[in-house]
Amino acid sequence: MKRMSYAAFAVAFAALPLHAEELTVATAGDQNMVDYINQYLGPLFEKTYPGNTVRAVGTGPGDAGSQKILERFDAQAAAKAEKWDVDVAVVHEKFAGPMVAKDYLAKYRGDIDTGKLVTRANAKMALGANVDGYVMPMFNSQTAIAYNPDLVQNPPKSYAELAEWAKAHPKQFGYNGIKGGASGVSFVMGWIYAFGGGDANTLMNGPFKEEETKKWDAAFKSLADFTTNATLTPGNAGTLDLLSRGEIAMGPVWVDMFYSWQANGQLPPTLKLMLPAPGMPGQPMHYVMPEKTAHKDLAEKFIALATSPKVQAEGIVKRFNWYPGIDADKVKAELDDATWNKLFVDITPEDLAVKGKPFPIAPYNNAILEAYEKSVK
Repeated sequence: MKRMSYAAFAVAFAALPLHAEELTVATAGDQNMVDYINQYLGPLFEKTYPGNTVRAVGTGPGDAGSQKILERFDAQAAAKAEKWDVDVAVVHEKFAGPMVAKDYLAKYRGDIDTGKLVTRANAKMALGANVDGYVMPMFNSQTAIAYNPDLVQNPPKSYAELAEWAKAHPKQFGYNGIKGGASGVSFVMGWIYAFGGGDANTLMNGPFKEEETKKWDAAFKSLADFTTNATLTPGNAGTLDLLSRGEIAMGPVWVDMFYSWQANGQLPPTLKLMLPAPGMPGQPMHYVMPEKTAHKDLAEKFIALATSPKVQAEGIVKRFNWYPGIDADKVKAELDDATWNKLFVDITPEDLAVKGKPFPIAPYNNAILEAYEKSVK
């Protein structure tokens, strides 16, 4: 057996990391979230920090996936575990606040270089909870109004103009109410922000005041009138399908879903997007780090890489048509013109900063949905 010389052994040893570690990333969301980490982000991190490995654990789609992560944290806190078995988690916005309130999370954003690249308010307040410093947005999903420019030459710029347009063009605006998907819910929330008669910032940030809910009567009456002139669609996909066939001219959609349908040839390439004033809600998925992670330094490096302009461009924008979690202008230099012109021309980074809104805090959100059920038939 050929023996390795001391010098060769020393060189090989020096090339190894001093502390090879396995980073465990728990992610809520569909299978594509797990695939993103296992097939793209994890291998990139392992190449950047040789010797370390990344293990992704999917907890399931929707709020239930984030709930499982919270329950895992609850269990480890109850067991008084000195070190927790999750190093980084990806959770829905509504779960970040409860995790902060329970002192489960590390306040890390100020310790990583990409922390200063976050510009959206949802990295500071998450549905009324102060999460500033505890979260980094993985991406921002956003709703907007899709329209057919052959049928709508001068698209409305605000909810007020949209209401007038729909009155003049019966059944040409389609949306899916509040039970057929979140794009319809988002449209309704935007309507209350525009016409609710109170302070929309209170609805987004709290505190909850019962008297605010009494100011919405006129808004819901006008929404009921609007809906009689609208086409009710069977869901998020249903709105896109009716748009694709020219049966409606406008309707609320998720931006990433809109572009994915266009890329697959399911929507005409001529359809466009706009974000009416004062704005419509979207929601982020957040990277969070348990306070008792066993690999704090490596977890920070992972999140910093995941939220760097290059990775946000390649991984978030190009692969999924999501809006980046950081300032889109910082991502622009990493994107080719075709990709930028697809995602950021109809709706600019400035539009997102001003008119990309959070959903209302839970008590207002529930009150609006209940009022819609009573008022809009």
